[in-house]
Amino acid sequence: MAGRLLKVSSLATALFASSGFYLYNRQLDLNDLSIIRFGRAAATTAVISYDYLTAFKHVEYGTEEYWELKSKVHQRSAERLLDLCCANRGTFIKVGQHLGALDYLLPEEYTSTLKVLHSRAPQSCMEEIQQVIREDLGKELSELFVSFEEKPQGAASLAQVHKAVLYDGRTVAVKVQHPKVQRQSSKDIVVMEVLVRVVHWLFPDFAFMWLVEEAKKNMPLELDFLNEGHNAEKVANMLAHYPFLKIPMIHWDLSTKRILTMEFAEGGQVNDRDYMKKHSININEISENLGKMYSEMIFVHGFVHCDPHPGNVLVRKCPQSKKTEIVLLDHGLYQILQPDFRLDYCRLWQALIKGDISKVERYSRRLGAGDLYPLFACVLTARSWTAVNAGISSVPVTHTEDVEIRTNAALYLPQISDLLNRVPRQMLLLLKTNDLLRGIETTLQTRASSSSFINMSRCCIRAMARHKRSKAQSRRRHLQIQLAESLSLWKLTVFELFLWVKGSMLVHWLTALLAFLN
Repeated sequence: MAGRLLKVSSLATALFASSGFYLYNRQLDLNDLSIIRFGRAAATTAVISYDYLTAFKHVEYGTEEYWELKSKVHQRSAERLLDLCCANRGTFIKVGQHLGALDYLLPEEYTSTLKVLHSRAPQSCMEEIQQVIREDLGKELSELFVSFEEKPQGAASLAQVHKAVLYDGRTVAVKVQHPKVQRQSSKDIVVMEVLVRVVHWLFPDFAFMWLVEEAKKNMPLELDFLNEGHNAEKVANMLAHYPFLKIPMIHWDLSTKRILTMEFAEGGQVNDRDYMKKHSININEISENLGKMYSEMIFVHGFVHCDPHPGNVLVRKCPQSKKTEIVLLDHGLYQILQPDFRLDYCRLWQALIKGDISKVERYSRRLGAGDLYPLFACVLTARSWTAVNAGISSVPVTHTEDVEIRTNAALYLPQISDLLNRVPRQMLLLLKTNDLLRGIETTLQTRASSSSFINMSRCCIRAMARHKRSKAQSRRRHLQIQLAESLSLWKLTVFELFLWVKGSMLVHWLTALLAFLN
C-alpha cells in the first residue's frame, strides 16, 4: 500500500511539475485557465452562500438587529461579488454591470457596490490591440492610420476605444475587442449557469436564471461588432427626424466582428452637470430630448437601445451649428419588441399615467405578471403603490417614497425574482433600460417631470393609431383614426402649453401684481 501511495504521489508530483514547466514556457496567464476562473467563482459563491446560511441563526426575524445584520451581509456579499468580477473580467464584469443597473430590483448594497464596474473595466496592452488589428484587417497600424493613441479613450468589459487619424485626415474612434473575451465568454456563462442553479437549490427564493438566460442570448450579439454597426445605422435612419441626436458614422472598410471604426465624437457624460453648466447646455432640454428618443424607440418602433449608462450617452454643442446634441454610443445591445407586447406595454403605460387601476391590472396580467401585478407596476415605475393608484403623472416623487421603494426591493426580493422569471424575456432588458434612464434623470434632477409623461403619452397615441390604421378596412375608418389621433395629440399640446404658461415667470409676475393691487 505504501509503495503504491509512493508511486501515485511521485506520478502526481511529476505531472504537476511538468504542467508548471509547460505553463511557464508558454507564458500563459493563469487567469486564462477555465479551471482557475471556475474555482474562483465557485469559492466566492460558497463563501457568500455560507454567510447567508449561518449569519441569521441567532437573530430573531423582523427585529431591528435582523435588518441591520442583513444589510451588512448584503454589503459583504456585494463586495465579494465585485472582487470576483474584477478578477475574472470579461463576461463577469458585463453581468456585474447589468446587476449594478437594477437599482429598484436589487438591494441597494448590491447596486451601489457593483456600479463601480463601469469605471473598473480591464485594459488590453498595446501589443494585444495590434495583434487583433493585424489578424482582422491584415495590416499594421502604421499602414491604416497616421496616428493611433496608445492610451484608450475608454475601456469596457468587452472592448476598449482608441482615438486615431486616417490618412485622409478624418479623426476616428477605433473600438477593439479584448482578445480573450470571445474564447472565454461561452465557458463563463456555463460556469454562471451551474453556480446559479446550485444557489437556487440552496435558497429556493433565489431565482435568477433569467439573468443567465439573458447573458446567454445577448453575449454573442454584443461580441459581434458588425451587428453593432448595423444597429447604429438602423437607429440613425429611424430617428433621423430628431436633429439633436448624433449617431457616429461607421467606417465599414475598417470594421470586422472584433473591430468597429467610427466617426470620432467628443462630449461630456449625460450625468455630468458641471460639464453642462460650463458649456451652457440646458439640463431640462437634454432630459426631455432623451425621453423623446427613448419613448419613440420603445412605443413606436419597438427597437430599443438597451445600454444607456452615462458613458454611452454624451452631450455636447455641435461644432458646426452650436446647437445641443445627444451622442448615442455602443449599439451592441438592442431589444426588438414584438408588436403585441409593444402595444400592451403602450396601454399599460397609458393606464399608469392616468391611474386607471383596472387597466393596470389587465395589461400587467397580459404581460405575464399574474397576481403580482401591483409589484410589477411598482417595479416598472419605481413608484409606490399609493402613487400608482393616484396616477404617476399627478404625484411628484419624494425622497421618502424613493427610500421606501429601495427598502422594499430588499424586502420583496423573492417576489421580484419570481416576477422576473414570469414576464416575457423582452421585458428584462426594458426594465434595465428604465432603471438606467431613471438614474440619469435622478442625477439631472428631472425625474417624473411632466414633459417626460407628455412625450410618452404622445408616442403611445401614435403607436396605437398606427396599429389601428394597419387593421382598418375602409378609407372612412382610416380618416376616423387619423382625426382621433390628431385630436388626442392636439389636447396634449394644449396641456403642454398650459403647463409652460403656468410655470413661466409671466404668471409669477401677474400673480404678484394682482396681489399688490388687491
